[in-house]
Amino acid sequence: MIVTTKQLFEVAYGKFAVGAYNINNMEQTLGLFRGNLDSQAPFIIQISKGARSYADKRMLEAMIKAADQIFPEAIFAVHLDHGDLDAALDCVESGFYSSVMIDASHEPLEENIRITRQVVEAAHARGISVEAELGQLGGVEEHVQVDEKNAHLTDPAEAEVFVRESGCDSLAVAIGTSHGAYKFSGHQGLHLDVAAEIQKRLPGFPLVMHGSSSVPQEEVARINAAGGGLKGAKGVDEDEFVKAVPLGVTKVNIDTDGRLVWTRVHREFFRDNPEKFDLRDPGKIFIAEYAKFIAHKNEKLQSAGSLELVRKAVAG
Repeated sequence: MIVTTKQLFEVAYGKFAVGAYNINNMEQTLGLFRGNLDSQAPFIIQISKGARSYADKRMLEAMIKAADQIFPEAIFAVHLDHGDLDAALDCVESGFYSSVMIDASHEPLEENIRITRQVVEAAHARGISVEAELGQLGGVEEHVQVDEKNAHLTDPAEAEVFVRESGCDSLAVAIGTSHGAYKFSGHQGLHLDVAAEIQKRLPGFPLVMHGSSSVPQEEVARINAAGGGLKGAKGVDEDEFVKAVPLGVTKVNIDTDGRLVWTRVHREFFRDNPEKFDLRDPGKIFIAEYAKFIAHKNEKLQSAGSLELVRKAVAG
C-alpha cells in the first residue's frame, strides 16, 4: 500500500524513525520489501536522479508497482530523493510519487524558499508531500558533491523561517552527517544539540537525516579482503538513531550501506566461485542479505514491529 510520507510521519513522530532506502534494480527492490515485512516496519522507497537515469524512471515505477502486488501487506511511500526543480515537478506531474524532495540547499535562503514554495504549491494541489533541505551536508553521493569546507550545519532560526515561508512538510537538516562512505574521522558524531534547538522552534515538525549510513567496519573489512580498496571509510553510529528520534528526526536516509552489502556479496561470491557466471547466483544471495540488512536497520530505527500501528492509522 502506497501512502504519503506525511501519513507515516504522523504515526512515527517521537516514537520511531522511518527508514528511507534507495533502490536501483530488482534485487534491491525484492530485498527491501522482504526485509521490511520480516521486521514488520513501514518504509520509504527512495528514487534518486541517478537511479531514474540508470534504470529509467518507467522501469523503476513498474518494479515498485509489481512489488506492491507481490507484497500486499507492505506499507510504504515512494519518494524522489534530492530532486532539482525539473525532476521534482516531473514526479509531481507523474501522479506516481507520494512524496518528493526539492533540494535547493545550495542556494541562498530566500531563493531556496522561493524554489521550494513552487514545488510545494504544485505538489499539495495533488496531495503529495514535500521534503526540503536547509544547511549542506558534505561528501559525495551521485550528483550531490559538497566539499567539507563548504558544508555547514542548519541554523535553527533559519529553519523556523524556512518552514513557515516555504510550506514544506518535512525538512532535511544538516546535523553532522555527510554523503558517501567517508563521513567522519576520529570521534566526530552527530550534533544532536542542533536538532534539539530546531525542535524547540518547530515542535512536532518532522526532521530528516540524510547521509545516515553507518558504514559497518565488518562490511568494509570483508570487501577489502575480497579485493576491495576502501580506506578510512567511517559512518554514523547506529546507536545515535535512538537519541535522534525524540528530537523530531522522523525519517533517516540510508543508501551507502546497501551498496556496501551489494559489493561485499558480489566480491566474495566471484572470489570464491571463479568458475561461475550466472548473475542470478549472487543475486539470490544479495536479496537475502539485503533483507537481513534492512531488518537490522529497522531495529535500530525503532520502526520494527510498528506496521500494524501504521496500518490502523492510515485505514482510519
